[in-house]
Amino acid sequence: MATQAFEDIAATFEFLDDWEERYRHVIELGKAMPPMPDALKAPATKVEGCASQVWLHPRIDNARFDFEGDSDALIVRGLIAVLHALYAGVPVEEIGKIDAAAELARLGLDRHLSAQRSNGVRAMVTRIREVAAAA
Repeated sequence: MATQAFEDIAATFEFLDDWEERYRHVIELGKAMPPMPDALKAPATKVEGCASQVWLHPRIDNARFDFEGDSDALIVRGLIAVLHALYAGVPVEEIGKIDAAAELARLGLDRHLSAQRSNGVRAMVTRIREVAAAA
């Protein structure tokens, strides 16, 4: 049920030989994201439960989910980019049906992220699901 953007990331991960290359790719994905305006980096958009500073600004347009995100940590910014690929453009009523843990496990992220980063990813997914459920 993943988006084409997420499938493209999964295909790239299969091509990369080791985790150092995969981490570099995740960081590059984060660097390629458009910057989030500082005005959106407010307490209302801050995601609690992350070791790094993380902000998500979700929006729904034509019943489709999207968000802007940012972090002060490069790897976390890359993880935001991965989540964006997983969720952006998905009909809002389908957001809750996406098994983020299973999709991220396809990339091996479940085995290669620290406990703190895994908790942060779960906090971001929870925020995304809450916003979609409230829409």
